[in-house]
Amino acid sequence: MAEEQGQILVEDDAERDPEVEARRRLALAQIRQYPDPALRLQARELEPDDDLRRLAERMVSLMHDAHGVGLAATQVGVLRRLVVFQTQADDEPHVVVNPTLTERSQETDVDDEGCLSLQGVLVPVERSTSVTLEGIDLDGAPLHLELEGLAARVAQHEADHLDGILIIDRTDPESRKQALATLRPQPILVPR
Repeated sequence: MAEEQGQILVEDDAERDPEVEARRRLALAQIRQYPDPALRLQARELEPDDDLRRLAERMVSLMHDAHGVGLAATQVGVLRRLVVFQTQADDEPHVVVNPTLTERSQETDVDDEGCLSLQGVLVPVERSTSVTLEGIDLDGAPLHLELEGLAARVAQHEADHLDGILIIDRTDPESRKQALATLRPQPILVPR
C-alpha cells in the first residue's frame, strides 16, 4: 500500500515493481541533490511560453516517476519561479508560475517532511495549516488557490525552494544535525 511520507510517496517493499523502481531512480538522478548550489539560489520570475510548458510537463513527469507530491524548478536546475504539485492521485497536478503565498493561517502544525532533493531525510517542520497561493497558469491567466492540510504544506515547501530555503533550514537544531549527518558523503573503504 502506498502512503505519503513527508512529501514522498512510499510503498511497501513487497509491492515495488522493478520497472517502477527503475523509473523512480532515473527520475531522482535528474533532480538536483543536496548540496547542489542551485538548491540555495533564488529563482527569477518569468513569462509563460512554449519552453515553460515543456518544462512544466517534464517536472510533472519527474515528480510522478520519483513518487513525489511536489517539485520546484530549482530542483531541476532551472532558476525560474515555477512549481508543480499534486497531493491526490485522482486530482490534476497544479502548475503555478510565479507563485506567491499571499495569506497564511495563524494556526500551524508540525509534521515530518521529506524532499526529493534530500534523499533519506525526514525532519519535523512547522507550517501554516492553510494558505492562499497566487500566481499564473501556463496560459498567463491568474491563479488563486485556497489550500489546506497537505496541499498547504506542499505549496509552502515548494515556495521555499524558489527562495533557496530547504527543510533543514526550517527544522529544529537536533533534527538538522541528524539530517546533515545523513546527507554527509560516506567514505568507501576498499580492502587492500
